[in-house]
Amino acid sequence: MLKIIHDPESAISGTSVESFLHRLAVPTAIFVEGHDRTRTRAVCTLLHGNEPSGIHAIHQYLSAGVKPAVNALFIIGSVQAALTKPLFSHRTLPGKRDLNRCFKPPFENGQGETAGAILQLIHSVNPEALIDLHNTSGSGPAFGVSINGDTDHLALTSLFTNDLIVTDLRLGAIMEISERDVPTVTIECGGATDTSAKFVAQEGISRYLSAETIGAEPRVDYRVNIFRNPIRLELKKGFSAAYSDEPQKHADITLPESAERFNYGMVPHEEALGFLSDKGLSVLTAKDHSGVERLDDFFECREGRLYSRHPIKLFMVTTNADIAASDCLFYFIGRSA
Repeated sequence: MLKIIHDPESAISGTSVESFLHRLAVPTAIFVEGHDRTRTRAVCTLLHGNEPSGIHAIHQYLSAGVKPAVNALFIIGSVQAALTKPLFSHRTLPGKRDLNRCFKPPFENGQGETAGAILQLIHSVNPEALIDLHNTSGSGPAFGVSINGDTDHLALTSLFTNDLIVTDLRLGAIMEISERDVPTVTIECGGATDTSAKFVAQEGISRYLSAETIGAEPRVDYRVNIFRNPIRLELKKGFSAAYSDEPQKHADITLPESAERFNYGMVPHEEALGFLSDKGLSVLTAKDHSGVERLDDFFECREGRLYSRHPIKLFMVTTNADIAASDCLFYFIGRSA
């Protein structure tokens, strides 16, 4: 089910973000008429219910009554998950699939049907571009993610941040519709509680919707750093993570309580990333975008601790043990052994 609203004032008037979501109640698309009614730009957010910066930015934008340069389409995904108490604490509804892994067929069973309805709407509207706003699972700087690193995607990214990950990995995320001629960039605004994340989302939306043009202009250097094909370090099914500055006997890997600090800059190979159980590296997997196992190329176990073989750059390091087990510990880029 995807609710469609053409009168945003009635949905937003006098509301807090929480009451706004209660009014929506279900996944919702909101149309705002622009100065140029022949073109549309789309913004998607809250595909994960515990990532609030995008919905705060959209709420602020709608509350201000700003008229965009072109028509705006706001898509708000996991409303019910966001409203599950405590507010913004659930990535998905308990027992349900991750909505941002459902944007590929078959579009079945609730979350898949919602993803299919969102895609159908996007393709019927044919927007100039789509921005998908997220928060990282841990504190860290903002960056973009796309399957395309051409200049149009660099131009879109530059409205929000100066770093772009370009990946060939396909997980069923909404950004993969770039393959269907809708330039799409996911913006990871930073951690859900980072003050800077809300600013990134708000300022970026304002620039994106007020610009007369958003496509790449000839001979413009957008000064965006490109990082290609990061690899996910994952726990194999049935194994667990913990976060502590001492090894935890019940966990197969223990990362530091301050693991989010790894999100900033390069991590030298002399710095331990965490403690391993007596199972060692066998609980981990790190397959590249081609499905080739690369764990031993990048990591080693020394005296019960996890080290990288060479300096690596980490992204999206989480300190949420459930996300670490169900999704990944982090993404990384580095030179293999």
